[in-house]
Formats: sequence, C-alpha cells, structure tokens
Amino acid sequence: MRAILLGGGFALLISLLGTRVAIRALTTLGYGQEVRDDGPTTHHVKRGTPTMGGVVIVAATALGYGLAKLITLEAPSASALLVLFLLVGCGMVGFLDDYIKVAKRRSLGLRSKAKMIGLTLVAVVFGVLSLLPALEDDAGLTPASTAISFIRDIEWLTLPAVLAVVLFWLVITGTSNAVNITDGLDGLAAGASVMVFGAYMLVGIWQNNQSCDITGGSTCYDVRDPLDLAVVAAALTGACFGFLWWNASPASIIMGDTGSLALGGALAGFAILTRTELLLLVLGGLFVVITMSVVIQVVVFKASRGSALFRQVFRVDPGYRVFRIAPLHHHFEQLGWAEVTVAIRFWIITGLCVATGLGVFYAEWVVGY
Repeated sequence: MRAILLGGGFALLISLLGTRVAIRALTTLGYGQEVRDDGPTTHHVKRGTPTMGGVVIVAATALGYGLAKLITLEAPSASALLVLFLLVGCGMVGFLDDYIKVAKRRSLGLRSKAKMIGLTLVAVVFGVLSLLPALEDDAGLTPASTAISFIRDIEWLTLPAVLAVVLFWLVITGTSNAVNITDGLDGLAAGASVMVFGAYMLVGIWQNNQSCDITGGSTCYDVRDPLDLAVVAAALTGACFGFLWWNASPASIIMGDTGSLALGGALAGFAILTRTELLLLVLGGLFVVITMSVVIQVVVFKASRGSALFRQVFRVDPGYRVFRIAPLHHHFEQLGWAEVTVAIRFWIITGLCVATGLGVFYAEWVVGY
C-alpha cells in the first residue's frame, strides 16, 4: 500500500513540475499545435500551443513507479512492466505522429495505416509476452489470460492463444484510438483518464485483498500482480492530475497523440491484465460514446450518399449528418456550449460511468460468483 501512495505522489509531483519545464522547452523549440481547418472555428486560437505534452505523463508515470519500487525495495512485476510497455510503446507511435505534425507544420501526422501498423506491432508484442509460460508466477498464472473476461475470466469463452492475441490487439488499438478521439478539448481526456485510472487502482487493491492466494473460495480473483498494477494505476492517476493543472482550459500545453495513444494503451493493458476487458466498456463509457459518434457519423454519411434505399427508408438527403460535427464533444460546441462547459459535463458523465462500473464490480463479488 505504501508503494501505491509513493507512486501516485511522485508521479503527481514530477508531472506538475515537469509540465512547466516542458512548456518552456517546447515553446522555445516552436513545437506548437496545428489545428484542423474543418474543426470548430473557436479552436483556431489554439494554433501554436505547445504539444507533445504526453511525454511528461509517460515519463512521470515511469519515474513515479520506479521510485516507489526503489524506496520500498520491491522488484517490479511482469504485469506492471507490461502495462508500462504499452504506455511507452503506444506513446512512441503518438510521438512520431506529433513530431511529423510540428516538423511539417500540418494538422495531419502519420498516415492512418502507418499509425495502425505501429499500434499493431506494440499490441502483438504485448499479447505474446503476456501469455508466455515463462512469465507464470508460483500459482501458474500468466499476466494475461486466453479467456474473454468481464469482471473475471469467463471460462466457457476461452480462446486459442492466437485468437486471444487478436482480441488483445482489438482492445489495445480500439482503446488507444478512442482516447485519441476524445482528446479534442482542453482537459477532457486528461480529466476523464484520472477517474478511470483511479478506478483501476481500486480494482487492483480489491483484487489483491480478495486474491485466491489469500482468501480462496468461489469469489476470489485469479489475477497475477494486482497490487503492483494498482501502483502503476496510481502513478498514472497522479501523472494525469499533475498534467491537468496545465492542460485545463485555457490549456498551456496539449498532450497530443503522444499522450492520448499512451493513455489508451495503458487503459487497455489494465483491462486485459485485471481480467476486466468488457468492464472497460462501462468504466470508459465516455470514450465508447465519443468513438461511436464518429462511427455513426461516417456510416450514415456514406450510406446516405451511396444508397438510394437507405435515403428512402430513413428519409434523409444525400450526405446526411447525424451530428453537426463529429466527434460528439465538437457537436455540442457547435450547439453553442462553451468548451469548458462541455469538458466539465463530460467529466461528470465519466464519473457516472466509473461509479456504475465499480458498483457492478463490487456487486458481482457481494452476490457471489
């Protein structure tokens, strides 16, 4: 438990102070944000705001965790190192994307195919390592499981190892892109991430206290290294908190794809390693809704242009748009909501999703598995 407090505290302090240093350095280098011309016009004032701030979040998390382990004289666990691998790996893909944007002074960085190739490489390496028999603990548990999970492994939904890696790829690429899409308003992604990572910290603590190695019984949890996963989650919570001080509206720095892809990858890692893959859809409900708004917008727009039957059935014109603009948070901006209002209300939605997810998680244990 001491490591959790130390990891979160160190990461918060490093992020809070380090972000200020990063703002000065990035401003000096001229690494400013490029803004899409087809986005809300109110965002044009953000052009030139220092970007790639996600580097600070990643560094603060790794340093906070490392210092906590050093002070408590505890060895890092395989599960924690795998989450950090996802954090750094997905962050590096985002860093390349951000660097191309600032170097070439354009709003588009890596091509979508190149970005997906990078995320796929990170996800596959993670998937293979997390299922390696060499990483089994004394109880015979590997960091990840081949079974699809909700609050724990669903034994009758066990997959072959190859398909399990495919599932991990889907969760990692989907979640990283979902957080990336959400990162469109000052403080929105950072604030939402604080709550979801905080939830996974509590999940890890509870799974450790009710571990099958300690309590036994039908409601215990077969999860490798839950307490060390809680330390990483605490470090991420602290790092996002510290960054949010500078990222809140009006933002002095933007996390960029470096931060959003890294945070999304880490969230996916927690879901996979704590055996709560489907629960992530509830805890990260805001990310799901915002991503689905983009999917709906694209599907309806293309269908209305290409299918006369679709237009006739739904009585829409060619090129019909469900939302004024996607993602969803920009739609509300176009309706006249202030940016800070959208961010705060979406934080509230995230809080409700997290409360619901933790409630379901605890209720399943109370009722009995």
